[in-house]
Amino acid sequence: MAEIFSLTLDTPAYKGGVTINTGLFINGKWVKPVDEQKIEVVNPTTGKIITAIQGGSSKDVDLAVNAAEEAYKTLWGLKVPGSIRGQMLLNLANLIEQNAEEFAALEALNCGKPFASAQREVAVGCVQELKYYAGWADKVHGKTIETTENKMAYTRREPYGVVAAIIPWNAPLSMLAWKVGPALATGNTIVVKPSELTPLTALKFASLVNEAGFPPGVVNIVNGYGNIVGNAMAYHPRIRRIAFTGSTLTGRKIQEASAKSNLKVVTLELGGKSPNIIFDDADLEQAIKWASTGIFANMGQLCCAGSRIFVQEGIYDAFMKGFSAAAQHLQQNAGDPFSGNALHGPQVSSTQFNRIMGYINSGKADGAQVYTGGKRHGNEGYFIQPTIFTEVKPTMKIAREEVFGPVGVVMKFKTEEEVIEIANDISYGLACGIFTENVSRAIRVAQALEAGTAWVNTYNTIEISVPFGGYKQSGIGREQGECVLEHYTQVKAVHINISLKL
Repeated sequence: MAEIFSLTLDTPAYKGGVTINTGLFINGKWVKPVDEQKIEVVNPTTGKIITAIQGGSSKDVDLAVNAAEEAYKTLWGLKVPGSIRGQMLLNLANLIEQNAEEFAALEALNCGKPFASAQREVAVGCVQELKYYAGWADKVHGKTIETTENKMAYTRREPYGVVAAIIPWNAPLSMLAWKVGPALATGNTIVVKPSELTPLTALKFASLVNEAGFPPGVVNIVNGYGNIVGNAMAYHPRIRRIAFTGSTLTGRKIQEASAKSNLKVVTLELGGKSPNIIFDDADLEQAIKWASTGIFANMGQLCCAGSRIFVQEGIYDAFMKGFSAAAQHLQQNAGDPFSGNALHGPQVSSTQFNRIMGYINSGKADGAQVYTGGKRHGNEGYFIQPTIFTEVKPTMKIAREEVFGPVGVVMKFKTEEEVIEIANDISYGLACGIFTENVSRAIRVAQALEAGTAWVNTYNTIEISVPFGGYKQSGIGREQGECVLEHYTQVKAVHINISLKL
């Protein structure tokens, strides 16, 4: 039996306890890894250790796959009707909702995001997500297909069996639900690796799985480092499908591992360097607010962040005045996520902090101008000021590579044709934003931009029912909506001879 971690918080935002089991969750039980090792989990607000969790290895992945495979064959999969799978997902969603404040506290403590943001992640990104896929569980249908009068043909959508998910650290609870919801709704069993940086809410999630009614082995969570546990999952010959959210570099390695192992189906939601285009006929006040949300939400730690901001020259000066004021307002309200009024928290780790500061220094060295921010905030934790660069050339490193932090680059443009060409001249294609009051222009530019999601007069407003994913090196496949169910099922065609005789 692994150890229990408990902590009592007495803060303006949350007063109460948080408790997790620090072990691996395999076959419905909390266990220690075969080769026991500890991974320290750090509070990014202070830089101090919160607790240590158990870290697994390939041996533990084998055990989890064994449990998931046995559960699929004997207790789950096609043996359990979709209506019952849906009820269990609904039970899990309701249990998380009942413990929402503790989940939010764990997320804020572990990730550094303001408590109010963590509350929204629990309510929308997790609870509503699971409820949505609970509703889909008995609605995954095949089709009958007309062929000839001598034959009947139909299709079935069947689960893969054992699937896997590797979860990022920027929105760990949401991303967990994004993977687990459709996987279980469609009858698969799953092995999950949460990020070693932010595992706490995944472990709390696991503690409710049995209570929700899921048979042992349907959900398994193996903590560990990506190069150990994640690598073992990517190469595992009995994992039929793997979903990953994270960097493009790691996504390439997972796809390579699939090719070298068992050709498991791979879906990848990867990096981005998304353009956010502000035309001179935009509602300026709204454009400023959404542009700020686009780049500074979650401290810039969003794959779809609107980090390349193109502003038409007619409103450039007015936009910059308002945009810099928005950044400075966030800076003035940076601090402890539990303070009750914090709007801007720390980066998730010292590694991420140093990486972002490296990009800021690169921008300065390349001749870009820091319009506001550009420095560390405070002396404790991993806080970086919301930063805006101007005088940026499209060829600069900060304009081409994903920073994954609160760093936006602003570039002036003249014409629609010019900005479309520059916006598309990049290896990423996850999202884009368009701000204009001209409907024809909005539709025209949305169609011209090479991105999986186009937001018009809004930004970062993801909907559960709408597909999300990238073009080019921003990924393969889609999350969310009905579309993702296709990625968790495979089509079987059945041909029945009803009168043909040889």
